[in-house]
Amino acid sequence: MDVASWISALDEAGTRLADTAERTGLDADVPPCPGWRVRDVLRHTGGVHRWATTFVATGRTEPLPLANAEDIVDELPGDEELVPWFRDGHAALVAALRAAPEDLQCWTFLKAASPLAHWARRQAHETTVHRVDVESAAGAVTPVDPGLAADGVDELLACFGVRSRRLRLDPPRTLHVHATDTGDHWTARISTERAVVTRAEPEDSADSTVRGPAELLYLSLWNRAPLRGLEVTGDDTVVEKWPQIHAIRW
Repeated sequence: MDVASWISALDEAGTRLADTAERTGLDADVPPCPGWRVRDVLRHTGGVHRWATTFVATGRTEPLPLANAEDIVDELPGDEELVPWFRDGHAALVAALRAAPEDLQCWTFLKAASPLAHWARRQAHETTVHRVDVESAAGAVTPVDPGLAADGVDELLACFGVRSRRLRLDPPRTLHVHATDTGDHWTARISTERAVVTRAEPEDSADSTVRGPAELLYLSLWNRAPLRGLEVTGDDTVVEKWPQIHAIRW
C-alpha cells in the first residue's frame, strides 16, 4: 500500500466509525474491549487523531505523551458534542496528511519508509480497528479489505512485534502466519529477546502455523476475534498465550 491508500482507508474508517456511533448510541457496550462503551472509543480515537495531527501538521520532532485523550485536549466534550468533536479531529488529521510534503520530518515510533508513511499507515489501522469495535457494538461489522488487512498484519508483526517487551516466550517458539487469500507469509521467532520477524515462509517447520483469510488474521491478532477461528497446526502455545503476550487492545 502507499500513502494515498492509507489516507483513503483512514478517511473511510473514521466516517464509518462516527456514523455507526450516531446510530448505536454512546452507551452501547463494545464487545472486543471489555469495560468500554462507544463513548470511550470516540474519546480515545479522537484523542489519538489530535495527537497524530500535532506531529504531521507542525513537524514536531519530540515525543508527546498520550495515555488518555485528556493529555492532548484541554477539556473533553460532553455526550452531545462527542461525535462532532470526533469528526472534527478525524477530518483535521486526514487534511493534514493530504497536505503534508513527502519529505515531512517529525517524530515517529515505528519502522517506516518515511514519517509521512508512518503516520498515514498507523492511523489507517488505528482507526480501522476501532471502527470494527464500534460496529461490533452495533452488531454488524463491515468487512476489512484483504489488502488493508494483510498490511495491518505486517505492521502488527514486523513493527509492533519486534519492539514489544511483552512478546516473549521461554522456551522459544517459531510462529508462521499465512494469509490464504492474499498469499502473504510471515515468520516470527519469539524468545526471551525481541521477536525476529521475516516476511516469508519458514526455512524449516515452524512450531506453530496459523492460516486464514487476511481479515480474520488481522482481527484475531489484534485480539478482536478468537485465534481459534483460524486454522492452527503444530504446537498451540503461541495461540494460547497470544492475548497475554500481545496485550495491545486500545
